[in-house]
Amino acid sequence: MIKLITAALLGAAALGMTGSANAAEKPAIVLVHGAFAEASSWNGVIKKLEADGYSVTAVANPLRGVKSDGDYVRHLLASFKTPVVLVGHSYGGSVISEAAYPSKVKSLVFVSAFAPDTGESAIDLSGKFPGSTLGGTLAAPVALNDGGEDLYIQQDKFHSQFAADVPEAAAKLMAATQRPVTSAALGEKSVNAAWKNIPSWFIYGDADKNIPPKAIAWMAERAKSKDTVVVKGASHVVMVSHPDKVAKIIEEAATAK
Repeated sequence: MIKLITAALLGAAALGMTGSANAAEKPAIVLVHGAFAEASSWNGVIKKLEADGYSVTAVANPLRGVKSDGDYVRHLLASFKTPVVLVGHSYGGSVISEAAYPSKVKSLVFVSAFAPDTGESAIDLSGKFPGSTLGGTLAAPVALNDGGEDLYIQQDKFHSQFAADVPEAAAKLMAATQRPVTSAALGEKSVNAAWKNIPSWFIYGDADKNIPPKAIAWMAERAKSKDTVVVKGASHVVMVSHPDKVAKIIEEAATAK
């Protein structure tokens, strides 16, 4: 009897160890929002990823500058003991490409995002192809003590410009809680281009009014994207309007060998 109980306990322990090992195999997911958004823009994606057993962290991106924001995210990544899938939206794409070295990042996912090469800025890339109407929707810049300026989208133009495929009530809340980006950050040249060495995935909407879809397609091709998903009719915030599709491509990047 004692031998049977011992064997049963050992078997249960072995199963527990296997379960823990399987959980440990899943990389952590780190989400970095872009300009005029904030961490809750990932809520729908987070629910789906967590339901599938992933550990998720949505970073409060400072939106002060590519290098400083990249350093901020890099310090966070240093605390992870598991591999990481690093995901960036919009300007957050510049940040993740800057932040990925040195770290345990196994994959990059660009969600309606910039993927700049060394020496390129968000402004450079958004103007590479026609189609962005962001400039005409910006409010008067807010002066900062350091001589810089913060940029916001006018709240009455936010829905149409930024989140046209999101219900109006939700877009109104997003407009009120938008985080400003410095004008200097959008014009700052990138130093690192992590997509050159780390496998990358892209997803974006063909109705994006912030970054021209042709620009994102061009960046995805340049980065030799492992998979590029174009969501018909989706706005710049495809992670809000289509969290299922965004979660799916993140999981694809997480499980890729």
